[in-house]
Amino acid sequence: MPAPVVLPRLTWGSATASRRALLVHGLGSNGALMWRYGVALAEAGWRADAVDLRGHGTAPRTLDYTLAAYAADLAETRPGAVAEPWDLVVGHSLGGAASVLSVADDPSWTRRLVLIDPAIALTDRDRTIVRDSQTRSFADPSQDAVRAEHPGWHEQDVELKALAAQQASRWAVEQTSAQNHTWDVSDAALRVQVPTHVIASDPSVYSIFAGKPAEHVVARNHVFTMSIVEGAGHSPHRDAPDATISALLRTLG
Repeated sequence: MPAPVVLPRLTWGSATASRRALLVHGLGSNGALMWRYGVALAEAGWRADAVDLRGHGTAPRTLDYTLAAYAADLAETRPGAVAEPWDLVVGHSLGGAASVLSVADDPSWTRRLVLIDPAIALTDRDRTIVRDSQTRSFADPSQDAVRAEHPGWHEQDVELKALAAQQASRWAVEQTSAQNHTWDVSDAALRVQVPTHVIASDPSVYSIFAGKPAEHVVARNHVFTMSIVEGAGHSPHRDAPDATISALLRTLG
C-alpha cells in the first residue's frame, strides 16, 4: 500500500453546508482548475473542496506516481472530524481513475461519484495524445500559449491552466505515464457500488472515455450511467462549461 500524503485544498461554499463534495483534477492541472464545479455546487448549497494531487499544484512531491498512490491520497480525504463519507466526489481524467480505485476499495468513501471524461483505460493513441499535450504545456507554460491553443476558454481557465503547468513537477507528470505501464482500472470500475455518472466528452472532438473499450466495460456495471457533452473535448468544463455544469446538476437532482 503506497504511503499517502496530505493534499492541500481550496474550498467553495459555507462551512455549515450539509452536503460535502470533493473535486479531483486531471493530469497536469491543479485544484483551482475545478472552479466551475466549486462555484456551481456552492451556489446549490454545497461545500466543495478541491485538492491538488501529489506532484501537482502545491501538493507534496514523492517518488511514487502510480494510480494506486494517487488513490491512497484520496482515501485519506474525508470531511469532518469523524471521517464521514463524502456526499459526492467529482473526478476528471486522472482524478476520475484515482477516484474509482478509492471507492472500489472502500464503498463508504463517498455516497456518489461523478466522473468527467475519466481515464479508466487508455489506448496507446490516448497515451500519445496525453504525452504530446503535456509536452506542449511544459514547453511554454504561458497564458499566451494556453490562449492560442484554447481560444474559447474563459480567461480564468487560461490563467489557471498556465499556472498549473508552472506549478506541477514535470518529472511527476512524466512519471505518472512511465510508472503506470498498463493504464487500466476497468476491474476496479466493475467493483464500484455507489451511484456513478460519467459526463463524457464528445468522441467526434476527442474523448478518453466515450467510444473506447472502457465505455463498454463500465456498461456492465448497473450503477453507472453516462451522458455526453456535445462539441466538447477532454475538458468539457472548460470547452462547454454551461452544458457540463447542467449535466452535473441534473445528475444530482
